[in-house]
Amino acid sequence: MSAPVIINDPEMGTMEAIVSLPPAPAPAVTTEKHPVLDLTENQSSDEKKLDLLTTTALVAVKKELAPAPKAPAVKKPARKVSRWIRFQLWFNTYRKFFTFVVTLNGIGLLLAALDIWKYPRRYTGAFVLGNLLFAILMRNELFGRMLYLIINTCFAKWTPLWFRLGCTSVLQHLGGIHSGCATSGFAWLIFRVTLIFIDHKDNHDAVLIMGVITNLAVATSILSAFPWVRNTHHNVFERHHRFIGWLGLLSTWVFVVLGDSYDLDTHSWNPDGVHVIRQQDFWFAFGMTVFILIPWFTVREVKVDIEVPSPKVAILRFERGMQQGLLARISRSSIMEYHAFGIISEGVHAKYHYLICGVQGDFTRGLVNDPPTHLWTRQLKFAGVSNTSTLYKRGIRICTGTGLGAALSTCLQSPDWYLIWIGSDQEKTFGPTISGLIHRHLGPERVCLWDSKARGGRPDVMKLVKDAYASWGAEVVFVTSNYQGNKEIMEGCKEAGIPAFGTLWDF
Repeated sequence: MSAPVIINDPEMGTMEAIVSLPPAPAPAVTTEKHPVLDLTENQSSDEKKLDLLTTTALVAVKKELAPAPKAPAVKKPARKVSRWIRFQLWFNTYRKFFTFVVTLNGIGLLLAALDIWKYPRRYTGAFVLGNLLFAILMRNELFGRMLYLIINTCFAKWTPLWFRLGCTSVLQHLGGIHSGCATSGFAWLIFRVTLIFIDHKDNHDAVLIMGVITNLAVATSILSAFPWVRNTHHNVFERHHRFIGWLGLLSTWVFVVLGDSYDLDTHSWNPDGVHVIRQQDFWFAFGMTVFILIPWFTVREVKVDIEVPSPKVAILRFERGMQQGLLARISRSSIMEYHAFGIISEGVHAKYHYLICGVQGDFTRGLVNDPPTHLWTRQLKFAGVSNTSTLYKRGIRICTGTGLGAALSTCLQSPDWYLIWIGSDQEKTFGPTISGLIHRHLGPERVCLWDSKARGGRPDVMKLVKDAYASWGAEVVFVTSNYQGNKEIMEGCKEAGIPAFGTLWDF
């Protein structure tokens, strides 16, 4: 016989279970307490069995209705990309510039060493300092801003797409010229000091000593800028590249003046300032000094308001608006530990601009744990690849996490750009200021906000990019992500034939 039993369980809720009643009770009655039910001794056998069956039914129902255990997460197999695609991305414009500059200088150096080309043997200093001047010029904020302004003004939208893509690639990879010229200048410097040592009987010891000191300073500055040092030991890179570089500049001046003032024929000093000024290497050294000093004349201590929406992020607010595509360098001191972040601004006439600083090291952790009221910054900002967004009729700006800082201004200031932002718990992590900027200026028709926490994981990024690229009618995609994310998106875009520019780690 079966009868319905009402079960009121705090986890499963109230439910009705069908329980089969036992046949006629046996005459024998057990007095042993049930270990689970702890029945009282005055309960009848039928009541005990009914309670036991009820409990059994409850357990069975719980097991039936309990959610199935989650299957272990299966890692998606890595997408296979052809070696040709990977090589094209590796041998980018940066490495092409570096290869061209070093090869050209290498040929000249070889011809000079073989005494086939006489000019470099006589004016070696000009080749040394000419290369070093170009290396400094490629990293100068003022020179860079002028290049971006000229190209954005003269070639926006009307020129062929391949030409505009080429302009963006050249501007983004000027670091290849910087590295190539610095390396070549060092090679020419070694050649010059070698020639001096060969003719050491005709040269003064002071010239030899300053040549060696200059070599050591330039070598240290170059070695500290290697990608492994720069990316994993930022403070080591900055201290050596900057301060040893300044020492190298000072020793270069002494080396130039001593070398141009010593008469090799009479073995005597000729302190004729006019003669020194007429030499090529003097003006190259002068140019190097000017371009090194210009950015430092714009350093100011400015007020900052810091919002900490979560332990992972600090939102910095500074006064005055900015054009899109710029980056700011900030520090707690006037000359040490400058860190670069993308600028978010609604336009040049806005009241404020913002930086998103994700907690990754001591500096950014200090912004969260001990927020300052003032920071040092260079008022002359430097341009990033997003600054060339004005060249294109329409584009896609995709970023992950704090990469939004380098991407958002482009979409805020231009209705022709579509934003894809992938992050975890975005509104809670980044706070109301950033969310407010997005919701006020970007309609749902030109933004895709993917909250990986709310949606249960990361999206198929390439599907998002391809769909947006086709529906938006875009000409180019700009990417700001971490190393792995950038690599995957750039490979996917290259494979799909979508023009794309990603994050660089060469500055």
